[in-house]
Amino acid sequence: MKNNILDFKDYIVFAVYFVIVAAYGFYIYRKKKSAKADSKDYFLAEGSLTWWAIGASLIASNISAEQFIGMSGSGFKMGLAIATYEWMAAATLIIVAIFFIPVYLKNKIATMPQFLHQRYNGTVAMIMAVFWLLLYVVVNLTSILYLGALAVSSISGFSIEACMYAIAAFAIIITLGGMKVIGYTDVIQVFFLILGGLATTYLALNLVSEHYGTNGILEGYSLMTEKASEHFHMVLKPDNENYIDLPGLSVLIGGMWIVNLNYWGCNQYITQRALGADLNTARGGLLFAAFLKLLMPIIVVLPGIAAYVLYKDGKFQTEMMHDGSLNPDRAYPVLLNLLPAGLKGLSFAALTAAVVASLAGKANSIATIFTLDVYKKVFNSNATEKNLVTTGKITIVVAMVLAVLIAPHLGIDKKGGFQYIQEYTGFVSPGIFAMFILGFFWKRTTSNAALFATIGGFLISIFLKVLPKLADLSWLSPLGFSVKNADGVYEIPFIDRMGFVFIFCVIGMVIISTFRKKGDDVSKGLDIDVSMFRTTKGFAIGTIIIVGLLVALYSIYW
Repeated sequence: MKNNILDFKDYIVFAVYFVIVAAYGFYIYRKKKSAKADSKDYFLAEGSLTWWAIGASLIASNISAEQFIGMSGSGFKMGLAIATYEWMAAATLIIVAIFFIPVYLKNKIATMPQFLHQRYNGTVAMIMAVFWLLLYVVVNLTSILYLGALAVSSISGFSIEACMYAIAAFAIIITLGGMKVIGYTDVIQVFFLILGGLATTYLALNLVSEHYGTNGILEGYSLMTEKASEHFHMVLKPDNENYIDLPGLSVLIGGMWIVNLNYWGCNQYITQRALGADLNTARGGLLFAAFLKLLMPIIVVLPGIAAYVLYKDGKFQTEMMHDGSLNPDRAYPVLLNLLPAGLKGLSFAALTAAVVASLAGKANSIATIFTLDVYKKVFNSNATEKNLVTTGKITIVVAMVLAVLIAPHLGIDKKGGFQYIQEYTGFVSPGIFAMFILGFFWKRTTSNAALFATIGGFLISIFLKVLPKLADLSWLSPLGFSVKNADGVYEIPFIDRMGFVFIFCVIGMVIISTFRKKGDDVSKGLDIDVSMFRTTKGFAIGTIIIVGLLVALYSIYW
């Protein structure tokens, strides 16, 4: 195996990437300076982003080190089934485009706490604003930064600390330019992300075909489906050792919808890209992102399966080990280090692009929520537009510095990859989604019900997590809702757990809202009419194509 040191050609390729992104970002920034420079323009790029910029920015912000490293690791461990996160996201983006975005745009929503304030009250909004800020800084920003630095370090040979400082600095430079700079530079980031990712996939498939004495990527893919047929099923059976992570049909008709609808529809970090556009442009961007989502498993899952096939046949026996045991998250870095000079630089650029774009998007969301929902409401209600933009820029720098300081001390690298992040986000997702969905479409929902969903949903999630230690849940096994873990204890798969918590939250919210005190103001409903949900013919055609492709993919790989 080659050493993880970049060749001169790799530095040239990376330098080209850096110069293109930096120069284009500076050009957009200079162009923007001559136009209006208010807070909505800075945070949302109001009226500035095209559909393709919105779609590319959504993907660039979403795909980061946890996908490249963690999802490839899951591909190694459980196979194509992990692609359900990407393919179900494509379906989710269409639902968000049809039903969620029109509500936000019609009601002139700039931030998620603003939505909660408008729909419920200031208490709910402020609690969630503080919660999201803590989550974004302490969990998301730190994990993206540290896992990203770890991944970049694995192929560059530079120390994790040096990679972390460099990535943070690069992200700050892009983020300070505002959402318009982020949105348009993300188009270039996605180009490098996809190109570099495809280079690694090409190498992985070629390695498989060469290992078995054939040639070509199609032969490599065919060999993978033959040698690891168990890794090409989307819906796992209860006797599969990975059922606890992806519990059968729940990935199609259960808790996976909660994961995706909360992430793509109720998340400042994601929705912010579309909140500054008109409805048709926003919908076009989400549809474009859905098409790109269909491609992602080729880049982030197939390399992991290829590494599994080769490992099973005797290759990478040493490289895949970490601290004396097999570590699936090593699959992607192992493949990267086999890339020839030049292509390795391209993959290095792809990883950097994924991490920087995610950091920039997250930092901009932190700045938006703090500035518009905390600073303006609590500290300076008469702040000028210039004050707000300046506060946003200071917040970006402070958040990134905090992430750099605390990331090395959280043990992020020891806690696993993609699956860990999904499970622990799932403690809060059901309650937040219940609060949003009832707030959208049921005018009688009260603020007390919303508080129950956020706080109660979190507590119910914890209760169901520890329940297997308190009671025997084997009776749920025939229904597919409990499975024996490594310790022989029956526990509820976390995706099913999210589905149950969501149902409990909705029931609780309905009861609390129904038995409200007389005189409670529940008429703070949103401005909604049925005509908002009509789509253009072009969007409808795009939706049919995506749904058709999803049906085909799940039929082929069921």
